[in-house]
Amino acid sequence: MTKYGLFILFICQLAFSASFAQVSADCANAVPICYNTPVNGGTNGYGVDDFNGATISGCITQGSGTIETNSAWYTFKIGEVGQLGFNIGFDSNEDWDFALYKTNDCSTLGEPIRCNYFDNSDDSSFIGVGEDPTGIENIQYDDWLDVEPGEEYLLMINNFSNNNSGFSIQFSGNIFVEFPNSALDCDIIDNLLGPPIIACDNDTVILDATTDDAIEYEWYLDAGAGYQRIPGESDSELAIAISGMYRVLVIRPLGNNLISETQVAYAPSPETFSLEDKTACLDGTVIDLNLKDTEALGEQSEFEFRVSYHESFEDAVDGANALSKEYIPIQVAQTIYVRTTSIENSMCFDASESFTINGIELPVLDFDTEVFICGDEPIVTIGQRIPDADFSYEWSSGQTSSLITVAEPGVYTLSVTNTQGLIQCVTVRSVSVVFSSPPVISDVTVEYEDDASNVVNVFLTENGDFEFQVDDETPQSNGVFNDLFPGEHTITVRDINGCGFDTRDIVVVGFPKFFTPNGDNVNDIWRVDGLSALDNPVITIYDRYGKLLYQIFENSSGWNGSFNGTLLPESDYWFKLSYTNSLGENTNASYINNHFSLKR
Repeated sequence: MTKYGLFILFICQLAFSASFAQVSADCANAVPICYNTPVNGGTNGYGVDDFNGATISGCITQGSGTIETNSAWYTFKIGEVGQLGFNIGFDSNEDWDFALYKTNDCSTLGEPIRCNYFDNSDDSSFIGVGEDPTGIENIQYDDWLDVEPGEEYLLMINNFSNNNSGFSIQFSGNIFVEFPNSALDCDIIDNLLGPPIIACDNDTVILDATTDDAIEYEWYLDAGAGYQRIPGESDSELAIAISGMYRVLVIRPLGNNLISETQVAYAPSPETFSLEDKTACLDGTVIDLNLKDTEALGEQSEFEFRVSYHESFEDAVDGANALSKEYIPIQVAQTIYVRTTSIENSMCFDASESFTINGIELPVLDFDTEVFICGDEPIVTIGQRIPDADFSYEWSSGQTSSLITVAEPGVYTLSVTNTQGLIQCVTVRSVSVVFSSPPVISDVTVEYEDDASNVVNVFLTENGDFEFQVDDETPQSNGVFNDLFPGEHTITVRDINGCGFDTRDIVVVGFPKFFTPNGDNVNDIWRVDGLSALDNPVITIYDRYGKLLYQIFENSSGWNGSFNGTLLPESDYWFKLSYTNSLGENTNASYINNHFSLKR
């Protein structure tokens, strides 16, 4: 198992009477940083008013008289191109805010480019820019920053309560993955002992105070009770064993001695415990990786360490491209790489473990889901043509073979199971069996409401899934056609499942339902419209006894209601139509056997 440590840099003053200040309440003395910072001792007051009496700066509003209450200022400079974020970690019972300014001039801060002022009612342990390191959705995070070399920023962190236990700053973003040692410009740090260091608890930290003209070195440690001389330590280098504030006194020949201080803090290094492999069906089932966290952590606290899962070892080492904890496997065998990370210091991690998700493939069923059978004695075989001996088959009708023969319409469902140990992966597919018969036209009626309007009704011997069409027009779902043009038409009824069709040829004409041949020159003649659309049309008129009374040809003017010069009485009269069809045959028009009335 390999552990990694990330150094944290703070500025220290280098002078004879210098003193180290990890927290600065004033913007003018903002602490330079270029890596993560250890947890500090908290804030107390705001020093001078860095906002010169203003009542608001971005999302930060005036508290008790000033924008700042208990503030700390930091500055950092960008060293590379990339995406940058940061996490401000603190006790979840406390409420911290921040404002980030893109400038290095405290007199012209301008508006903050990132800002947080939420009340932490959800007891978060982090605020910042980018993503919460615990992986939760956190409203107290602003969008990532896209940064370029040379840009300088001022960061104000503020707490409204005088009782606070301090905070740490952790940087994040792909810029630290691509440029771990140069993402931020450390040239802004000027301190003999270097920047403060937050290391992993298995790292070796050496403080180096080497000075060319030094006579002697005295080392001191403040572990919480003030600085105490470290006995026996007089070399230029000091190996650090515990967290604390360290001071060196460099004694020089001319008395111009140097004092330098820095902080060293150790973060706990996690260990990733072995995880059992997982088996799951490749059916979109979600694997809750949160349940694997307990295996990875063992007895370690989830409040000190977080677990993430990655598709490659490189991603696990970089902490990049973490998989969703609600993970859906898509491969037969997939290695998942596990990273356990210290929440206090993200560079203390263990990526030594992995486990395999064994995906069980679902049976593939590709038979048709709709089957249409045409015939008087329907019977059909349905199901999977090529069975797999490793799978079991069961139909909703009870059969246990991959194929069955059915003689009844309906929906049949096949369940196919792939059993691997205690895991059963099931594919279900249904087929709808529809039995059809060709349509048979039993009758067609042509009803005339007047000499211009008509209604054609098509009747069948039995119902089915049919469509109705006149000539080449768009098919419709019923057999009623309105107001067809005069002339010859073809009616087609077709089974929509491909089970045959039937046709009828009809002729549509227009004629008045009655006429009044009384010599007033109004409606005295009965005639048929639309005959010009036919070849050689002949209208034959009969009385109710079938006696032929008159014939109307294409160019005839019509019938005046007489027979051999004798006026016929009021009554109903019938007519038929014959013509030459498209085959050159003389034929009687089907469904033209109508009657009309003579009135006097």
